[in-house]
Amino acid sequence: MSAQPIAYADVNHEAALKYAVQLIDHRWAQVIEGRIVLVSPTWDHENVAAKIRRQLDRRVDELGCISGSGNLDLPGSPNWYMPDLAVIPEDLAKGAGALTPDQTLLVVEVTSESNGDTDRVTKRKRYAQYGAPLYLLADRQNRTCTLFSEPHDLGYAVIDGPHPFGTALRLPEPFNLTLDTTAF
Repeated sequence: MSAQPIAYADVNHEAALKYAVQLIDHRWAQVIEGRIVLVSPTWDHENVAAKIRRQLDRRVDELGCISGSGNLDLPGSPNWYMPDLAVIPEDLAKGAGALTPDQTLLVVEVTSESNGDTDRVTKRKRYAQYGAPLYLLADRQNRTCTLFSEPHDLGYAVIDGPHPFGTALRLPEPFNLTLDTTAF
């Protein structure tokens, strides 16, 4: 007697994949274009993210926001991101699991050797499609910072950069501050 295949027509595969990635204990995990990717940032990577966060902290508090590396869901796609830094309104954090990119004020990604192209190309495209108003890319391999704004379905309409590390980078409203990239 041969085994009959089980039909799973009623299974939401996107939800199942995104649920599974959240169960990976003590590891950062993302789903990027349908692939589960474990993330282990280096200290150099974390150093750049921390320098950005410290420069934003005061303004983030003034805006009634928080910053962190919480989950971002991209509904209808096989993507579940954990950005290096995101700024969100504090009231959205209470009881929230994942948010969507359009609920952020700023998303920051810091490249690593292993994921640079993902941050430069894939995430940039997806963050724009899902309405992240500002996307800051700190590219450690190219030693540049680029700010993307005015998202739409095809990408970001405004690109400020790439600027070499050491160049001051102006963040528009609601931040209205200049980032010092010298120490990146």
